[in-house]
Amino acid sequence: MISLPELEAAINYWRARSPSTGEDLKLCPQAAALAVPYAGMIVTHAHDLSLDTLAPAARDAYAAWQLVQSGKPPA
Repeated sequence: MISLPELEAAINYWRARSPSTGEDLKLCPQAAALAVPYAGMIVTHAHDLSLDTLAPAARDAYAAWQLVQSGKPPA
């Protein structure tokens, strides 16, 4: 299970690593992928969600963030 604070931390990691760009401040692909389930959690007042419910791009971004948290650099 992924908690809302964990998902937010993963988004913030990707935003710090690849800041928003352009006049429209577009998110990097990883942060954008994670923002979709994050928004869904906010709207539905969910506290956590299953990793299996993430789209592949969001799952990959979350997994890379987890590696960084464990002290391993992402591939």
